[in-house]
Amino acid sequence: MRNVTAAVMASTLAFVTLSSQATGLTTSDNWHNGEELVKRNGIQSSNMFDGINLTEQQRQQMRDLMQRARHDSPPVNVNEMETMHNLVTAENFDETAVRAQAEKMAQEQVTRQVEMAKVRNQMYRLLTPEQQAVLNDKHQQRMNQFRELADLQRSTSLQALSSSSTRSNQ
Repeated sequence: MRNVTAAVMASTLAFVTLSSQATGLTTSDNWHNGEELVKRNGIQSSNMFDGINLTEQQRQQMRDLMQRARHDSPPVNVNEMETMHNLVTAENFDETAVRAQAEKMAQEQVTRQVEMAKVRNQMYRLLTPEQQAVLNDKHQQRMNQFRELADLQRSTSLQALSSSSTRSNQ
């Protein structure tokens, strides 16, 4: 089930990225997959370089890297998304076929993520040591926020589980 969820999320993010590029929502400075979807759903997200003062030369180099990455990246495989949709909406659920399709889509997503990580690494290397330190501090702050959120979700889930088991024992 995790693979299916991962594949559906990956295909959704890929579709959001594709559609946002088509409508001009993705800029060279905004390279997070699904960032517009995240913003529309009210989840706080930030661009990797928010709060870092980049020189015009750094901005141009990053734009060039992103443009090259978009040009070199394979297009999103809409047929794979359509196949998954057909499997999900089929009259008889075929877990084996869904699993195989999900794994195929997940592997394609892994390939895209590796390529994007290469570009992000190149961008990071364009920063000065001071800018890298600011970026690392901001990353640590975001990770702390995510940890707090995860802890809150975990405690809320445990409370709900505890209250439902208390009710069922009465």
